[in-house]
Amino acid sequence: MKHVQALESEVRSYCRSWPTTFTTATGSTLHDADGRRYLDFFSGAGALNYGHNHPVLKEALLAYLTADGVTHSLDMVTEAKERFLARLEERILAPRSLDYRVQFPGPTGTNSVEAALKLARKVTGRERVVSFTNSFHGMTLGSLSVTGNSMKRGGAGVGLTAASSMPFDGFLGPDVDTVELLRAFLDDGGSGLDQPGAVILETVQAEGGINVASGAWLRDLAGLCREFEILLIVDDVQAGCGRTGPFFSFEDLGVHPDIVCLSKSLSGYGLPFAVTLLRPELDVWEPGEHNGTFRGHNPAFVTAAAALDHFWADDALTRSVRQKGKRLEAVLDHLVEVYPELEGEVRGRGLLLGIACGAPEVSAGVVAAAFERGLIVETSGAEGQVVKTMPPLVIADDELEEGLRLLDAALASALDVAPRADGELLSTAR
Repeated sequence: MKHVQALESEVRSYCRSWPTTFTTATGSTLHDADGRRYLDFFSGAGALNYGHNHPVLKEALLAYLTADGVTHSLDMVTEAKERFLARLEERILAPRSLDYRVQFPGPTGTNSVEAALKLARKVTGRERVVSFTNSFHGMTLGSLSVTGNSMKRGGAGVGLTAASSMPFDGFLGPDVDTVELLRAFLDDGGSGLDQPGAVILETVQAEGGINVASGAWLRDLAGLCREFEILLIVDDVQAGCGRTGPFFSFEDLGVHPDIVCLSKSLSGYGLPFAVTLLRPELDVWEPGEHNGTFRGHNPAFVTAAAALDHFWADDALTRSVRQKGKRLEAVLDHLVEVYPELEGEVRGRGLLLGIACGAPEVSAGVVAAAFERGLIVETSGAEGQVVKTMPPLVIADDELEEGLRLLDAALASALDVAPRADGELLSTAR
């Protein structure tokens, strides 16, 4: 019989980085078919912020399924949907004085982005959308058109149009104000940039190399968008749901997007689920104008509502993420210092952090060496030059320390040098 993996397309990727068969997962750990334990510093690319099979969410899901709750409902009204919407308003939107309508665009992040782009064009009557270098917004054609990565764009097979890429904060170095550069393009009728209907961005470019936009840059950009009557779309698919500390990655930065894209950890359990949030005056859709079969994923409504109740009734999780993020950043800074061969730079916010290495082959070696030692990390960036760490937001302190020691050993192995930091991490990096 043909080996089952031979049936799968060559497009598979993550299984090449971690060549084993995983069987069970709880909290911050995975186990494979040989019974080996792995610490997960990847969190399903941000879809598992609360870890694997969190007991509170699992209990809610099992109870719903056991009671024969509705599983599929298109956009019909169900108790599960009503409960989710009520919890989103009560736990997230109202406490932040955010007035958004909620659109269910389909089950994934790229569905949310596609809906945002389509709506912005409908509202403004303008086709052009400005995105930024090293952005990542999804793999369907509209989302791909505003994605920067040339390899992913090349897979489209058709021209990706109606989008213009501008330099992200810091892309041209610390002395170039890229918001003012965008202003110059908008002001000059000879620039070749058509008046855009929207600007789309991530506050932290998770896939693009963990590039962080400063609060000042974001506020300047938001002001520019208001001045030119351009809608501001924030893609919070990976950086949202608490990954940087607060629920939304932008809420402490003084910006109020017109449209927000959420997915990944929105369900809290790894179940496919996405929403597009939009200011009420932008809700100009005709009924059924943007449609989809899998908008009513009720099991995801159930776990999402349970997650909002359990984790977002107060600011305890935000405070914990900030504390753990400071610890993670301090250790990464220390590792860069004691391993100068990395030519490293620490980037990120909250528990979305990484080390940009001088050579992509080094970061790839770190990922492989980490896996050999029982730690799951991945690369980021156009050349895969960043070692990305994204542990579950609820990771226990001892597991975080264990993962950092494994990362230390993986760095030494990839660089083919003697370990320099292990044993010093607890004292030196505090």
